[in-house]
Amino acid sequence: MRIGELAARTGVSVRALRYYEEQALLAPERSPSGQRHYREDAVDQVVLIRQLYAAGLSSKTIAGLMPCVVDGDATPELLRRLAAERDRVDARIAELLSARERLDSVIDGATSNLLTGRRCRNRTAAPEPSAGP
Repeated sequence: MRIGELAARTGVSVRALRYYEEQALLAPERSPSGQRHYREDAVDQVVLIRQLYAAGLSSKTIAGLMPCVVDGDATPELLRRLAAERDRVDARIAELLSARERLDSVIDGATSNLLTGRRCRNRTAAPEPSAGP
């Protein structure tokens, strides 16, 4: 398939596909006139590349993984790198979950403020003085 079809099928811009090629993430064949032609499995490769970028991997790291993805060739070093990247992603997930919990707390406080008129409170703030008798 040509580059425009790959772009349409993956939702990735032609410019991004060219960038992936520059970064050695994607290797099209070339016609005698120089046009790029991609195999059918390029669709899955592009989807994986996007997922790995979304997970925060660098193009250099992704390029190191592509031989295993494309050719099925794994090495002990590749497995070590994959495990390290998974651990990094797990740590990032934990950070995001913590941020979501804090955001939920703020949302709860804001909701309470809207419903009761009581001030929003920060978990770390000093308690409000009671409005006792």
